[in-house]
Amino acid sequence: MRERQHISHPRHVVVVGDAALDVVARHEGALAHGDDTPARVLTAVGGAGANTAAWLAHLGVPVTLATRVGADPAADVLRGGLAARGVTCALTTDPGAATGCVVVLVDATGQRTMLPDRGANARLRAEDLPDLGTAAHLHLSGYVLLDDRSRPAGLAALRRAAAAGLTTSVDPQSAVLLDGLAETFLAWVEGVDLLLPNTAELRALGDDRALRSVRAVASTNGPDGATWRDGSTEVSVPAGAGGPDTTGAGDAFNAGLLAAWLGGAGPVDALRAGVAAGTAATLTAGAGPTPR
Repeated sequence: MRERQHISHPRHVVVVGDAALDVVARHEGALAHGDDTPARVLTAVGGAGANTAAWLAHLGVPVTLATRVGADPAADVLRGGLAARGVTCALTTDPGAATGCVVVLVDATGQRTMLPDRGANARLRAEDLPDLGTAAHLHLSGYVLLDDRSRPAGLAALRRAAAAGLTTSVDPQSAVLLDGLAETFLAWVEGVDLLLPNTAELRALGDDRALRSVRAVASTNGPDGATWRDGSTEVSVPAGAGGPDTTGAGDAFNAGLLAAWLGGAGPVDALRAGVAAGTAATLTAGAGPTPR
């Protein structure tokens, strides 16, 4: 069963990407393998697509999130959490798979170890995608492309966006999953307006190769800030003074940059808006903004 919503705003963004229940465990000491390690544990709405959608809504951009969820209580938690954050849901209920879940281990320095189970997200199909209507922009999470089960849906989303004249952005999401796939991945995203990698993902893809495939690259560089490169411009901005937990910071950066860019901002102001949102994510509990 698919939930459909009408799109009717000149800056409306459709996000195609995972929604998952995050289980975040913050531990102070080293993990005691085979024994107990005390931790502070919270559950929250997560998933790369859901995080970016929630931050877009937080920044005043109308947004629809498309993915699959299971027919289980976790799906109800996600729907409620996304609605509380102002996100319109286009979620297909899949009775044959569980809702996605990500276990996030956060150590005392804020470094994350993530144990993801995409669950129903991996079964996304082209027929699950919402009508783009009068949407202005499509943002696609790279996880959809990097999993051969959901890849046809991701490629269909990019084709439909191009045919409808939407601008597009893609976050590669995972340097590890890009290993051996750089040229293929860049062929999948050829012609995209914005590629939004972190430093490791951009290194895996190759700076020059990426710029030959897309119109612009806006990359996050951790403590060194963020950089925009296109055919004629290269500019950087410094990082913000954020907190230690970087969970969801890259997804928030995407939202901040897109909100500014879709509003007419140039590269420097768009980067600054992205850094501000990413910094804010490090100061909140969980990967998303505080519910309204």
